[in-house]
Amino acid sequence: MIQTITKPISFDEFVAWYPENADCKYELYNGAIIEMPLATGTHSNITGFITGELHVEIKRLKLPYSIPGACLLKPLDTEFGYQPDVIVLDKEEVAKEPHWPKESIVTLGSSVQLVMEVVSKTWHNDYMKKAGDYEVMGIPEYWIVDYLGLGGRRFLGNPKSPNLSIYTMVDGEYEVKQFREEDRIESGAFPELALTVNDIFNNP
Repeated sequence: MIQTITKPISFDEFVAWYPENADCKYELYNGAIIEMPLATGTHSNITGFITGELHVEIKRLKLPYSIPGACLLKPLDTEFGYQPDVIVLDKEEVAKEPHWPKESIVTLGSSVQLVMEVVSKTWHNDYMKKAGDYEVMGIPEYWIVDYLGLGGRRFLGNPKSPNLSIYTMVDGEYEVKQFREEDRIESGAFPELALTVNDIFNNP
């Protein structure tokens, strides 16, 4: 049985508490441990499909990138800790991380080439909190994969529809571009990636 902690804790305390071989994922929000709901089958399939496609590109182009199976991402000067659905790391930059390789923890935006979240019921975190934190960290590219169109109308328009949003760093700020249906995804980290939104959403 996993012991829960009710009082606010630091990121380091969260790392020390994190159970080995946990059946679910946990994230830290302002010192509070949050148990992440078990992903749906479609969510997991989309995550796996995108991971596989990016692995192919990394190998094909001999890019100095890696995709860890699990990774905690800590925004600067906060007591938050996220576990992205997919994170692409720069092998050279991640070697400068203070916790790496002893612990799979990333604290420097320069270590990250791309981070991706597949949207669930807690869409506010993906569109609002995480987007802001990733921007402050200087992470160059952030994908929000909203295959059910769960996000707010301010993000998806009205009527809402499924889409994939890519946030790209331009002059220290994110600019966002949305892709739907047969739109080909435009990725700065993987410019030759030949995928449409339907390729991703219909694959499962």
